[in-house]
Amino acid sequence: MRGIERLRSVERSTEPLAHALPELPKAETVLIRLIRIAAYGMGDYFLQVFRDLGLTEIPYHALCILVASKEGKASPSELSELVGTSRANMTKTIALLEKEGYVRRQSGKTDGRRNLVIITKQGKDTANRITASIVEPIKNTFAHLTEDEMATLDHLLRKCIVSFDEAKLTSGSIL
Repeated sequence: MRGIERLRSVERSTEPLAHALPELPKAETVLIRLIRIAAYGMGDYFLQVFRDLGLTEIPYHALCILVASKEGKASPSELSELVGTSRANMTKTIALLEKEGYVRRQSGKTDGRRNLVIITKQGKDTANRITASIVEPIKNTFAHLTEDEMATLDHLLRKCIVSFDEAKLTSGSIL
């Protein structure tokens, strides 16, 4: 299903959903659905882009974080937070990157239980090669937005991210 079809589905189902579950806040529910559809669409778009390059998005993002770090290293938990994935998924990602020779692990100097992930030359070379190949796909992602719209979207997404955290703190998990 294409994005436009997903949007039509939201439009078709919004009123029946509001009628069936009148206590459900309609505007907020629609926004949640739109954010999920946007995230799915972005993931679906980049899946093929990265598949053609021989890596997926999360390992690539981890390599980018390591390339950008001052010493080319980070802890698994830092990578997890900076990439925006679970620690369990980051553990699998690091294992994959290590198997490919893109990173190596090192025990912490003061605490042997604390591991560091260090990018290798091969990892840096791979990150640079892939980066050169994804510049245009990234630009294409937002090609229909003006600079002002991109700035507004950036601002609103940042507010949403903070709002999600605040909502979690004030209401707790109810499910």
